[in-house]
Amino acid sequence: MDKIFELIKKECKRQKETLMMIPSENYTYPEVMEAVGSCLMQKYAEGYPKRRYYQGNSVVDEVEDLCRIRALEAFHLDPEKFHVNVQPHSGCEANLGVYNALLMPGDKIMAMYLPDGGHLSHGWQWKEQKTTFVSKVFCTEFYKVDQKTRVFDYDQIERQAIEFKPKLIISGGTAYPREIDYKRMGEIAKKVGAYYLADVAHEAGLIAAGVCQSPFEYADVVTMTTHKTLRGPRGAMIFCKAELGNQIDMAIMPGLQGGPHLHSIAGIAVALEQTKTDEFKMYAEQTVKNAKHLAKYLMDKGLDVVSRGTDKHLILVDLRNKNVSGWFIAWALEEAGIIMNRNTVPNETASPFYPSGLRMGTQALTVRGMKETEMEQIGEWIVEIINAVGPREIPADSEERKKYLSGFREEIKMNQVIRRVGEEVGRIFQE
Repeated sequence: MDKIFELIKKECKRQKETLMMIPSENYTYPEVMEAVGSCLMQKYAEGYPKRRYYQGNSVVDEVEDLCRIRALEAFHLDPEKFHVNVQPHSGCEANLGVYNALLMPGDKIMAMYLPDGGHLSHGWQWKEQKTTFVSKVFCTEFYKVDQKTRVFDYDQIERQAIEFKPKLIISGGTAYPREIDYKRMGEIAKKVGAYYLADVAHEAGLIAAGVCQSPFEYADVVTMTTHKTLRGPRGAMIFCKAELGNQIDMAIMPGLQGGPHLHSIAGIAVALEQTKTDEFKMYAEQTVKNAKHLAKYLMDKGLDVVSRGTDKHLILVDLRNKNVSGWFIAWALEEAGIIMNRNTVPNETASPFYPSGLRMGTQALTVRGMKETEMEQIGEWIVEIINAVGPREIPADSEERKKYLSGFREEIKMNQVIRRVGEEVGRIFQE
């Protein structure tokens, strides 16, 4: 057997035998995997249905058209008023497509501050360091959450927008646990003459199911990935008002990409059809119930949950009241089979690589049939492991840090609490 297939089998086992709690990951459907692994990956189809640059596209034209129809249906959008492009290879490329369509180099973008939960693809830069390609092309400025409540102050965002005068305002990110007021953001954008882009990569499936608010009435453009709460394959979509459709299409192809990944588009179409089912709606509802329940449990046990809860699948915990970095806790949890990620938090005082927070989600656990009772058990394990690791600091000296962190990775293998929790997690998948 090719070594690659051995590694795939090994990864499949890891996914089955651990608790998947990274908010940007999920279990997809077997039918999605079948579509993505199909002969469609062998076809090249530059252009759009009925307007291809290659021959032999009569069947794949139907695939892409069906995906676009299902995308509009999934979010209850009138095809006379809305347009969708299903070709972006990723969420970053979807956002780049929007900038390419609506902006010129040097135009101003106002987006959410990265340590407060924003995303790199929204033009992140740190002081004078142009970290991302977007920040090198456009003039970017960031709005932050309120320091005390750690949620948005929309009056402050409006004042900032009036002063900055952006051409594009972006909402959405990777670690903001509360609903966004899309109506107010749309009003702010309109007031300053800006386009409004709502990036709902994380919430897409919850919006389709009606358990989170929808941005489509208020945003000029909506982008999303297809593999998080939507449960599809890796990919992305751009929705826009119909009058912007041609600009968006041209910005993706030929503006950024060549041929679309038709096998991924087919997988997206399969996942979109699932959003119409009662099972999908129940999954989305339970995902939010689970997240709310887990957040409350963690707060009751003394953890600092950012914004004092959540409105969706995502929970962010600030570990500074425990005097420990998210780096230590994320590795200790993984050792016990609980997979989540370290993350920056509002008012961050540490570095992005060794941040103060821990980010977790409930969507994949919900797919596996877990409910409130399991959330309490998982919450108990999380608290036990945080207490077992105890207060720790990241050494400032690079050589000392390397040695200390390496030693910690070995230390947690022998920690009795972590080993016991790991055994208890393992028993879940043996029952």
